[in-house]
Amino acid sequence: MKTVNTHEAKTHLSRILEEVERGEVYIISRNGTPIAELRARKPSLRTQTDPVLSRISVKFDPTEDLTPDEWGEIE
Repeated sequence: MKTVNTHEAKTHLSRILEEVERGEVYIISRNGTPIAELRARKPSLRTQTDPVLSRISVKFDPTEDLTPDEWGEIE
């Protein structure tokens, strides 16, 4: 974990971001007080099914014709 001040972070942002991509963590401080932590984002798990959404099931066949009762009143 490396610590840099805000001026150094602005001046060397491209180099710092390259190091963050490789796994380095940076603490950005202002007047010696830590104000932010810069670390790489974890990749999203878009292929995993949400546990709540996986319990939902829809029993509807859009290719099936509706019966007159299902159409209801047309106003």
